[in-house]
Amino acid sequence: MGHLDHATFGWLTPVLSYVMACMGAALGLRCTVRALGATGRARRNWLITAASAIGTGIWTMHFVAMLGFGVSGTELRYDVPLTILSLLVAMAVVCGGVFAVGYSRNRGRALLLGGLTTGLGVASMHYLGMAAVRMHGQVTYDPALVALSVVIAVVAATAALWAALNIRSPLAVTVASLVMGGAVSSMHYTAMWAVHVEVAPSGEGLPGATAMQFIFPLAVGLGSYLFLTSAFVALSPTAGEREASASAQQPVGSAAAH
Repeated sequence: MGHLDHATFGWLTPVLSYVMACMGAALGLRCTVRALGATGRARRNWLITAASAIGTGIWTMHFVAMLGFGVSGTELRYDVPLTILSLLVAMAVVCGGVFAVGYSRNRGRALLLGGLTTGLGVASMHYLGMAAVRMHGQVTYDPALVALSVVIAVVAATAALWAALNIRSPLAVTVASLVMGGAVSSMHYTAMWAVHVEVAPSGEGLPGATAMQFIFPLAVGLGSYLFLTSAFVALSPTAGEREASASAQQPVGSAAAH
């Protein structure tokens, strides 16, 4: 059995992956708050941004953590199409959950359905990403730990959607984001502890790309997207700020007439 190392770079990848998960959660929550205060096309656009931020944060967290994953006795490669599919799955399921709570009139039912769907989707993203790993050996999973990781994913997703509906203040969003980042990281490492590898040494080359050839540049690109989108959201005025600005720009005579 190959020795699995989940932190070949020490604490760098676990800490950085946690930061990415927190950043995606914080940005997603802020965008959802903006969406719930908007209508029409503006609400839709904010919800799309929220879903892309949360989905990107979760996916980036997973693969930044995977940069520190190694198995003794074999190299690792990644199937590029399957890895990209895992990113699309993450974004699609989070989008479904966010839109469910953003538009449903029965938010309690939407919260449960959206949390279940999104949690299962996040777990699917993780195991799709693991299926994309190529190595000289056979991968098996501990069923109990796999089930636990799925439960954690569903609970984390439901908590994230609940926070999106109920949390408004920046301080509360920050605290919720730290908790959500911890939940997503817990799901990832629980799922990774379920992994067992029987190494079969071979001199044959492995198909796919190395982590530094593909995963690292993509993670950097998506991380940059999160940073830039965070700056945009921070600088864009809220609905209350726009209303205050519009009131301040009204002519004095018009305001008096009202």
